[in-house]
Amino acid sequence: MCLHETVYIKRRMNLRFPPFNPYIAVIIGVIAISTSAILVKLAGDAPAGIIAFYRMFFAVVLMSPFVFFKYKHEFKTIHKRDWLLATISGIFLAFHFILWFESLNYTTVASSVVLVSLQPVFAFIGTYLFFGERFSVAAIISMFITIVGSIIIGWGDFQISGLALLGDMLALLGAVTATGYFLLGQKLRRSLTLTTYTFIVYGISSVVLLLYNVILGSDFISYSIDIWGLFLALAIVPTFLGHSLFNWALKWLSTATISMAIVFEPIGASILAYLILGEVITYTQWLGGTIVIFGLFLFIMSTTRKPKVTISKSSNFSEHE
Repeated sequence: MCLHETVYIKRRMNLRFPPFNPYIAVIIGVIAISTSAILVKLAGDAPAGIIAFYRMFFAVVLMSPFVFFKYKHEFKTIHKRDWLLATISGIFLAFHFILWFESLNYTTVASSVVLVSLQPVFAFIGTYLFFGERFSVAAIISMFITIVGSIIIGWGDFQISGLALLGDMLALLGAVTATGYFLLGQKLRRSLTLTTYTFIVYGISSVVLLLYNVILGSDFISYSIDIWGLFLALAIVPTFLGHSLFNWALKWLSTATISMAIVFEPIGASILAYLILGEVITYTQWLGGTIVIFGLFLFIMSTTRKPKVTISKSSNFSEHE
């Protein structure tokens, strides 16, 4: 066997076998994104808008060398319409973080994360309204289940205080704005790589958050070293580590598998909130959260296309979503 054939075979084997178990990568990714709400709570001395700004700003700073070294050619191919969509998408993302982080000032991590996780349901409603996507009976039933679970969480939190219910409403609005970001992103991703798209939208979101905080007269500087460390951790752990692991795992696992795993974020966040913040989950949060997560599982299963497996002449198989 010649050297060329040996290299070719090794490359084909590398494509078939991941360097380490992708399911472990997904588990680590879920733990990483579960830290987001915890880090925001720990940085509670800073306003929600400031926390959101530094999360996006540090993410852009960390991405810049890599993007400009490897992807700068893509900026020349971006049309004016794409820049407009990216701007609107960045605005939606900025207010998603403002609303979600602000909700954590009023309600618990468990309630906030469960409710903001309803974004896939809002996204599907958006695709129906704007793109004519049809609902299956199973999807409608699963959406009804998630709504029932959300009502139970809201009712239970209202029994605690009106402010807790306000936090729940802010989390739901955060899910709605995340839907706007998601729907616009679908169009942009057709012409841009994930890295370039993320960098541009994060950059625009940073500018929007900067202006938002300037208008409010927020303090940008007077924070302790611990708070600055939390700002940086928000950019690194949930933003880069978590989502990078999911994007890597997509090479080996189906989109449905990743989507199912992300549903476990509320569980991971609730456990971390109990261990780190001492937050105790109420009965209605347990009941409503379980119903919402169950509904999300059904929803993802009902809206994910079954993969088609095709067998090639070279005796290997490929999976297409």
